[in-house]
Amino acid sequence: MIPYSLLDLSPIPQGGTAADAFRNTVSLAQHAEGWGYNRYWLAEHHNSTGIASAATAVVICHVAEHTQTIRVGAGGIMLPNHAPLQVAEQFGTLETLFPGRIDLGLGRAPGTDQLTAQALRRGALNADRFPEDVVELLGFLKDAEPGQPVRAVPGQGTHVPVWMLGSSLFGAQLAAYLGLPYAFASHFAPDALDQAVEVYRARFRPGQIATPHFMLAVNLFAAETEAEAHLLRSSMLQSFVNLRRGQAGPLPPPLADLSEVASPQEIAMAERQLRVTAVGDPQTVEARLRGYIDTYRPDEVILTGHIFDHAARLRSFEIGAEAMRRIGDQAPAKGA
Repeated sequence: MIPYSLLDLSPIPQGGTAADAFRNTVSLAQHAEGWGYNRYWLAEHHNSTGIASAATAVVICHVAEHTQTIRVGAGGIMLPNHAPLQVAEQFGTLETLFPGRIDLGLGRAPGTDQLTAQALRRGALNADRFPEDVVELLGFLKDAEPGQPVRAVPGQGTHVPVWMLGSSLFGAQLAAYLGLPYAFASHFAPDALDQAVEVYRARFRPGQIATPHFMLAVNLFAAETEAEAHLLRSSMLQSFVNLRRGQAGPLPPPLADLSEVASPQEIAMAERQLRVTAVGDPQTVEARLRGYIDTYRPDEVILTGHIFDHAARLRSFEIGAEAMRRIGDQAPAKGA
């Protein structure tokens, strides 16, 4: 069985509020737990009126409090925005409150625009220190050294699992060098996917984990019919176009004809960047997921998808879980 997980940005639908987004996130997490999802990850974004998960550690705590067994974590924390000690304290606290259930994924992008990055007091060179900051953070989460002058309390000795996130060869190389599990952002930036997976596996050396562990991100828009699934996807395509225009906002309702709001070039751009997608009825979605798994041989799949209607979103991830279980049931045993 290939573990399957879920990435949620707590999208704020047009006409809704952040409070609505949080209620939807808790509802989705509780259902995902029942459907067999392995992890429920939330991501750090700032200055976006369409994403409610800016205070990511706080939302993780809220979700973990309202679930029982599913792992909850960050996919991810944008480390250049933070001091490694503070991140270790936050996630050490989460691990102490919810033992064995917390993940910490790290990225080096700001997760926002330049003006907002300045408001976060993010220095221009912070991203250049990313490898050193990751090593420092790992040090705060492992067992303390004798005489260590600065410790994360809580944090030290919690050994919170750390993941490297990325959409380029940089993250793949760093994850391999440090021996970390690696999640590739193929759901919105798939251009370097093939090469990054190859580099990660070829250069991996044991560290936090003994063998490579690669997670593939796939957009999911599943419904009872092909037409309905493609209509659901139109909200995310609109949102992506708006983001590229510098007009990020609440998640738009679905639209049958995208040419009403975007040029052919913009639609093509969004389709290209979001091409790692399983969209359609249950049979089509399962076939698409099988294709990605056969091609990239991931150790884990993480599904995501911004869908305007909450009930339709629940059904989409339910269909995704059903497909992943069937794929797992029919997969040949290792070594066979």
